[in-house]
Amino acid sequence: MIKNQLTVLVLSVALLFTSCNNDDDDSNPVPLGDYENGLLISHEGNFGQGNASVSFASYDLTVVENNIYNAVNSSLLGDTAQSIGFYDDLAYIVLNVSNKIEVVDRYTFVSVATIDTGLNNPRHIAFANGKGYVTNWGDGSVATDDYVAVIDVTTNTISAQTIAVEEGPEKLVANGNTVYVAHQGGYSQNNIISVINAATDVVSTTVTVGDVPNSLQLDTDGDLWVLAGGTPSWTGSETGGKLSKIDSSDYSVTSIDFAGTEHPSFLVFETGTLYYYLSGSVYKMNEDATTLPSAAEITGLNFYGMSINDSVLYGVDAVDFTSNGILTAYDLSSNTLVNSATVNIIPGGVYFN
Repeated sequence: MIKNQLTVLVLSVALLFTSCNNDDDDSNPVPLGDYENGLLISHEGNFGQGNASVSFASYDLTVVENNIYNAVNSSLLGDTAQSIGFYDDLAYIVLNVSNKIEVVDRYTFVSVATIDTGLNNPRHIAFANGKGYVTNWGDGSVATDDYVAVIDVTTNTISAQTIAVEEGPEKLVANGNTVYVAHQGGYSQNNIISVINAATDVVSTTVTVGDVPNSLQLDTDGDLWVLAGGTPSWTGSETGGKLSKIDSSDYSVTSIDFAGTEHPSFLVFETGTLYYYLSGSVYKMNEDATTLPSAAEITGLNFYGMSINDSVLYGVDAVDFTSNGILTAYDLSSNTLVNSATVNIIPGGVYFN
């Protein structure tokens, strides 16, 4: 009897101890890494000098750590970090001039793999149907060598099959098994969106939009918004920007034109609201609006890129393109500056980790 009572007591204490540990585990999850819950900023660095980098910043910009790839891996990242894409726990850093992609754990930044074959002037990356899709200009002066490379994410290698596309594929975004690719035109100009079926890796159709489409956003209905900057004045055939909405069910297009000398960029979207950058100012419009806003939300800016998260707008300023850049955060509920921080040379993209 005493033995049974002791057994029950031991089991009870063990259950209590296990319960406490589980409670602790739930309330104090183990951190995934030093770079969890913050911003990753890609930096092109000086062309040809191999000093591309990635910085980490807290959301309020009170903590900033530059050169995190170098610090973790004791090696240089490469030349011209064009963009970053996420797939599960991995970050894929596309290095344009180095013709490679560095794959790292997105939270620790420990190197996982290097993809350095099958790429030619790579630009941006997106993921669909368990695969990665990377836009490649090839030779920017040749109109017939552009393609989208396909990554096998189980081996982090480029598949033998590539997807031939028209001139100047740039940014891309995935929605389910559909990949949308914006064609800016390389060293010239283009005005189409390629639609790739990620099940077959074939271009199913192309959609005509404004000249030189520079940014893509999916709305809550899965429709695609495309901001085109227009043909620049130096070409001698200047055209204004255009904001287009592509219906994902039939690819029909509705558009709003900017003035002939207006060249908007950096379209971002959050909870039914679109924001874009034009002539040093940020503008805001509802996704149901039929006309462009007449007044800016924030002025006096010099953005080289911008992103939005939880009603905070993050912008990067490349300054003079040779010295360190600046990262700023604006509260969109009041359109006021939250904070700013110095980052590395030519910051181009802000990503949320």
